[in-house]
Amino acid sequence: MVVVGYGSQKKESVVAAISQTTGAVLERAGGVSSIGAALTGNVPGLITTSSTGLPGEEDPNIVIRGNNSWNNSSPLILVDGVERPMNSVDINSVATVTVLKDASATAVFGSRGANGVILITTKRGQLGKAAISARVNTIMKQPSKLPQKYDSYNTLKLRNQVIENELNVTPDSWNKYLPQAILDKYRNPINEQDKERYPNVDWNDVLFKDYTMSQNASVDISGGTKFVKYFANVDYLHEGDIFKVYDNGRGYKPGFGFNRINVRSNLDFQLTPTTIFKTNLSGSYGVQKTPWNFSQSDYVTGLTLWLSAYSTPPDAFLPIYPDGSWGFSLPNSGLANSALNISVGGIQQITTARMTTDFILDQDLRMITKGLKVSGTVSLDNTFIENNRGINDLYNGVQMKYVDPETGAVTYKQAYDGVTDFDFQQGINWSTSAGNVGSNYRRIFYQLQLNYSRTFARDHYFTAMGLMNRNQYATGSEVPHSREDWVFRTTYSYKNKYTIEYNGAYNGSEQFAKGSRFAYFSSGGVNWVVSKEKFMQSLDFIDVLKIRASVGQTGNDNINNLRWLYQDQWAHTGNALLGTSGVDAEPSTYTWYSLTSLGNAKIQWEQSFKSNIGVDFELFHGLLKGKFDYFEDKRTKIFIAGSNRSVPSYFGFSAPAANLGKVNAKGYELELHLNKSFNDAFRVYIDFNMSHTVNKVIEEDDAELLPDYQKKAGKSVGQAYSYVSAGYYNTWDELYESTPYNTNDVNKLPGDYNIIDYNADGVIDQNDNIPYGYTGWPQNTYNTTVGFDWKGFSAFVQFYGVTNVTRQVVFGSLVGQVDIAYEEGNYWSKTATAGTVPLPRWLSTPPDYYRADQYMYDGSYLRLKNAEIAYTFGKTWNFIKKAGLENIRVYLNGDNLLLWTKMPDDRESNFAGSGWASQGAYPTLKRYNLGFNITF
Repeated sequence: MVVVGYGSQKKESVVAAISQTTGAVLERAGGVSSIGAALTGNVPGLITTSSTGLPGEEDPNIVIRGNNSWNNSSPLILVDGVERPMNSVDINSVATVTVLKDASATAVFGSRGANGVILITTKRGQLGKAAISARVNTIMKQPSKLPQKYDSYNTLKLRNQVIENELNVTPDSWNKYLPQAILDKYRNPINEQDKERYPNVDWNDVLFKDYTMSQNASVDISGGTKFVKYFANVDYLHEGDIFKVYDNGRGYKPGFGFNRINVRSNLDFQLTPTTIFKTNLSGSYGVQKTPWNFSQSDYVTGLTLWLSAYSTPPDAFLPIYPDGSWGFSLPNSGLANSALNISVGGIQQITTARMTTDFILDQDLRMITKGLKVSGTVSLDNTFIENNRGINDLYNGVQMKYVDPETGAVTYKQAYDGVTDFDFQQGINWSTSAGNVGSNYRRIFYQLQLNYSRTFARDHYFTAMGLMNRNQYATGSEVPHSREDWVFRTTYSYKNKYTIEYNGAYNGSEQFAKGSRFAYFSSGGVNWVVSKEKFMQSLDFIDVLKIRASVGQTGNDNINNLRWLYQDQWAHTGNALLGTSGVDAEPSTYTWYSLTSLGNAKIQWEQSFKSNIGVDFELFHGLLKGKFDYFEDKRTKIFIAGSNRSVPSYFGFSAPAANLGKVNAKGYELELHLNKSFNDAFRVYIDFNMSHTVNKVIEEDDAELLPDYQKKAGKSVGQAYSYVSAGYYNTWDELYESTPYNTNDVNKLPGDYNIIDYNADGVIDQNDNIPYGYTGWPQNTYNTTVGFDWKGFSAFVQFYGVTNVTRQVVFGSLVGQVDIAYEEGNYWSKTATAGTVPLPRWLSTPPDYYRADQYMYDGSYLRLKNAEIAYTFGKTWNFIKKAGLENIRVYLNGDNLLLWTKMPDDRESNFAGSGWASQGAYPTLKRYNLGFNITF
């Protein structure tokens, strides 16, 4: 059986584009705790991008069959049929993960199905004696790839070269030119005094450990009697911190970390021969440790914790001096000392307590008619988050030191105590905080479902499903969000050879005005099992050949979590004044309001018209299995915020939001599985899948008079833009013949990029910023897994890669007269004009765009995603028998082990941190995991 929306179907009768993987596959993902990360590469059409390795926040962004809207493109995620976050489930509790991709699969979710659906089904007990399984993973984590930078010597040597190059436009640069004797002091200091005066700091080594450890342990028990079947699980996770933390002398140890315990109990009670009562109870208690008031996107409490690894010069200061003073830069106070910031950053514990409950009653109504069943579900979820528990140590001064490399003069930031006028003494001034519970999240879901399935005259198989459900959820005191669904599905199959299916959903959402809150979405599909035809019987190498097709409409009502867009928004502005004007004016009791945004009563959900045609096949008696799908997705009524609309300024106000966007997408997926058993003891398998998806904006309310290349229409969603070069100016003659810049043209130098005047107006300006490359989401994904089983041994490797993706990562050398240089490639010179990049600048100031497309990277990569070698000790081993065990499996596996890419670091997107790549994020990680699984 295959899990589908609101039920399951026979594999032969499935007409939809559905991919499914198992919890066993996810468990071998190299010690990762995120289901999203474990899914990467294992499901065709599911695309992930990761951005951080922050403990407790490693979940990647996920889209299904591409990012086909500029609004929220995340799929709907259901855990045991109820909308819940993916990270509410631990991997060891997962039975299957099913990805629904086309209209036939997602139309039953109506206004929430446009972006695809992920169904997570947890494990349940089976009839039989109790089986106990214990699993322990010990994981070693290391930073994957960080930007490579020059040391002090090579940075300053490059600075000298740059100064020589630009002397004719900025002669004052010569003041910073250093003789070789001084450069040598940075590389080979002769004593401790020189080490402080001429620092040479490897900030990657200063901030990050060689490795850190994480642990994961779980125990589950499953089994069942005629009365009750049961599955219970307890899972503990500890994620260690890759940051080094220096002794701050303040009595606490800061840093990052994450601890979580999950418990789950799934019970099936056979109350009568026709009645089953099910309960799914789960709880999660997680504590994330961060510095006080931490926010990834905040400069002070977030970015400065890792910024030194990305942009602090190696020659600025030592992170901490032998006398205990922390380093700082007197001439450039904006340079971060991340070692200081994390070491005295305090401690904040963010506690998330989550409880989910499902109560399901299944009643077989065969006493009325065979094949009729009814099911009722009530689900209650609650999440409580406590913030600000820990140690507040912000703004408590420390002694900081700067050594001037030119004079050797030492400057202390805290020259004396501001209260006593004596020498500064670092006090322990931090305070503790008991924490506070913020707005709790709550959800109530109830559903009534009727199912009918029956075979008539042996050859005619008919199913029907009808249901209604209501979903309400809220955070804190907000007005609850509400949805209501009325859904049906019918299928008819003849001899399991021909199947036709029709689905419909009548959905209501409080996101829209009263007259627009309900809409009907439907889909239809057919399949034909060609291999069951008589004319195929002679082709004995074809085991299964099935052709399927579907078409239908779904929607998306999640318009960036905005609400009340259908009505005007007013704000309380104050009270009218009486009497005299000025500071002594008397306020009246009359309150006045101002209009803050215009509503649009016609706001609706996005609509997606999807079509899919696919082929499933099995060949050579099970040796080769596979699928191929071609799909199209036509999005209409895509939400456009008022601030992004092309409305003339004389309109007098910000335009209201509207459903004006259109996007067309198409692509294909291929899935192949080769499985060969040479005898009972040896098996080899190869799994391959790939996906390709492209999209094109048809309408995004572009201004009519814009030239086509500046319009979003005709481009991909999120299309990258850049200035583009046509080589270098290699001589002054070529420079003088080039198109002038609109600003600072006098600062051009030979060796700069010769930027293309795209619109041919005789000047380089913002109008020459043109579509470049691809988007930040890959068009192509590839995954290959190769493995074998031999007696008790097993091993596999999984390679995952993406192509046709463009990312902007601006790691600029010597920018702003800061002595940091990145490994960018071979620099241009008069004698080596084939260099890969132009020389940086020091004092000369060409316009920002003079670097053209230098920082627009081909974001393609290939990584060794997972690898494992394992041995299972079965009952053939005497110690297993004597211990009364079923087996012990010992394994060594890893995640993100090797990477081949042109990118300067291992972030697949920039959603973590500030979103600006050069400011960095908590590093992404590779994992090595040693584990064992004992089954009793």
